Amino acid sequence: MSSLILQKPKLSVKVQAFAALSAVVAAVALPQLFHVMGAVSGLGTALGEVFLPMHLPIILAGLLAVLCAFSLSAQQITRFGVVDTARVYQAYFRNSAPVRNYETKKATFQNEINKRTEEIQKLQQQKVDYEASGNESAALRLEADITKKTDSLTEYTNAKNVELESLKKSLQSSDAFYKKLYSTLEKVAESEGLSLIMSLQQANAVLWYSSSVDITDKVITALGL
Repeated sequence: MSSLILQKPKLSVKVQAFAALSAVVAAVALPQLFHVMGAVSGLGTALGEVFLPMHLPIILAGLLAVLCAFSLSAQQITRFGVVDTARVYQAYFRNSAPVRNYETKKATFQNEINKRTEEIQKLQQQKVDYEASGNESAALRLEADITKKTDSLTEYTNAKNVELESLKKSLQSSDAFYKKLYSTLEKVAESEGLSLIMSLQQANAVLWYSSSVDITDKVITALGL
């Protein structure tokens, strides 16, 4: 699964600073504008003089707002979380019929592998006994049988591993699962104030992380599992 960037829309520091500067400019320009309009129209400059005392406090307030905005930008740190999607997957599909089918086949294949392995081990012990008693012909016949059964076991194991891997990929690519997962990740990110969520399963994406940023349990809980 690829990295997820979940961001909430909010005013940038640049926008906040621009708004503060605009307030300062307006505080300075507004009295001058009324002053000129009054002089031109013959109404007098009293209105401009009324607004004139606003200069100093508003300028100071605007400058303070600008300084605070830039100070805030220096302190802003992107918060991120990591999710063990394999754990989430297992929790989500634990009781589903497709996964039960997968687990049943996996157990059946493993039992067959164990049975064949045990049979080969017994033949190997018999071969050792034949060799110890000097029955070389019987040992050679048994060795050929061991080789044949070992090759068969290797082919069986490889084939079943491919089958299981195919079933696993089919389960993991479930659209319903990922739709619900993405929706849940967005909700958790919003509630935790996170800007970025990464999957531990993405190759080379996460080399180290603190357990404090692991939100896997929160995601599983949010999924109702």
